[in-house]
Amino acid sequence: MPAAPDFPASPDRYPVKRALISVSDKTGLIDMAKALSDLGVELVSTGGTKAAIAAAGLTVKDVADLTGFPEMMDGRVKTLHPTVHGGLLGVRAAPAHAAAMEEHGIGGIDLLYVNLYPFEATVAAGGDFETCVENIDIGGPAMIRSAAKNHGYVAVCTAPEDIAQVVAALQAEGATTLALRKSLAARAFARTASYDAAISGWFAKQLDVAAPERRTIAGTLRQTLRYGENPHQSAAFYVTGETRPGVANARQLQGKELSYNNIADTDAAFELAAEFSEPACIIVKHANPCGVGLGADLKEAYSRALACDPVSAFGGIVAVNRRLDRATAELVCETFTEVVIAPEADEDAVAVFEAKKNLRLLVTGAMPDAFTPGEVFRSVSGGFLVQSRDTARLTAADLKVVTKRSPTDEEVRDMLFAFTVAKHVKSNAIVFARGGQTLGVGAGQMNRKDSARIAALRAADFGLSLENSACASEAFFPFADGLIQAAEAGATAVIQPGGSMRDAEVIAAADAAGIAMVFTGTRVFRH
Repeated sequence: MPAAPDFPASPDRYPVKRALISVSDKTGLIDMAKALSDLGVELVSTGGTKAAIAAAGLTVKDVADLTGFPEMMDGRVKTLHPTVHGGLLGVRAAPAHAAAMEEHGIGGIDLLYVNLYPFEATVAAGGDFETCVENIDIGGPAMIRSAAKNHGYVAVCTAPEDIAQVVAALQAEGATTLALRKSLAARAFARTASYDAAISGWFAKQLDVAAPERRTIAGTLRQTLRYGENPHQSAAFYVTGETRPGVANARQLQGKELSYNNIADTDAAFELAAEFSEPACIIVKHANPCGVGLGADLKEAYSRALACDPVSAFGGIVAVNRRLDRATAELVCETFTEVVIAPEADEDAVAVFEAKKNLRLLVTGAMPDAFTPGEVFRSVSGGFLVQSRDTARLTAADLKVVTKRSPTDEEVRDMLFAFTVAKHVKSNAIVFARGGQTLGVGAGQMNRKDSARIAALRAADFGLSLENSACASEAFFPFADGLIQAAEAGATAVIQPGGSMRDAEVIAAADAAGIAMVFTGTRVFRH
């Protein structure tokens, strides 16, 4: 490990005499370059950036004039040179550094403005392998890291807001402060880290490596939250750049700032809404669906979802998979709702919600594909877990009848609907449903019998009969008691994965109750 040299303390204020600018995204470039030029800053640049600055009538020096080497190898080599990195890394007040800079004719570079080749955007646009590789920036990250390391003297900028801060400081004070340079350096290192994370993640996918030896998660701050799950916890919302429609990419049309719990619950609701092709409404409370309804239209779907548990719906999250209309909006507004999320909303629906100033209304532009592969992350002490998104999709052909009685076509539809909902309910999960409507949801209990009992009690509380209903269990029944509980509540069809040591006992109990039962062979735990 290199020993820390005995450098003089960095100055608090340091002027900018020379700036090196090399940007892929040239938004605001000319205004910024003119401002620096007006301040007497010498401009040095490369390729297309230099051409753009020169075309604006500003004096700009080519980096090749500093290095003595032309840009070469299709632009792969242009700033990877001791003159550039010495100018960025040289500690001005260190005698040995100053002597080396003088001996080799290296002038200091006091400001670096670089934004990187658009690798992430190229991948998002579906670029082929070779195109993506060519959009991996090498010189840019190298210069950024050099400048950031030498933040005692160099201001490093990687985004328009960074250079705007520097220009403002120079216009006001004629120098940058050490505090500003440290802040910019921290942002710069975070940018190169996220850039490398995107590249390494993409490369692992190209090689079909599900679990690379090292994994980095990068995100961009979307929102500093008032607090986390509880008021004594700090929190923030980061976005990864994934284009999947959802809460991270939604437009908020109105309402208060989203909270940590709002974001988590809204994501859970919208992902379940995406499972259905029919008009669907999901009401979520504390990450669990308390009501799910399908209908001929959204108004009917919402009414059916609300009927399942109107008490828990108070203060809940509503997600729909169709364009919101006025009639549905008016019905939603009859119950206190925290968030409504939809792919789109009619102007009349938006006008209805405007009367509820605190209600957050989000539109995403589209529905996510519930069956597109992806990854899910969860932190644990000292690490994090990564798994593929649960894209399990069941059809009638996947069901194995294990009882003497086979289910009717209507019961099969009800079972598939209930099992889809159970996939989004915290384990242990039991869901009763009939005709595209949840009737009772039992979530997160320590045993399956209690989940079944709670689901039945909730149905009874709201006057919903479970007679001739379907019951879904997201994992197998380890004992017959949960199955018996469902049958006694009125279920005539049960869907479960199967695979218990006591499957024979459970099947016998189903036969004794005269109900139909199918195995899916697929477990859908949700922890």
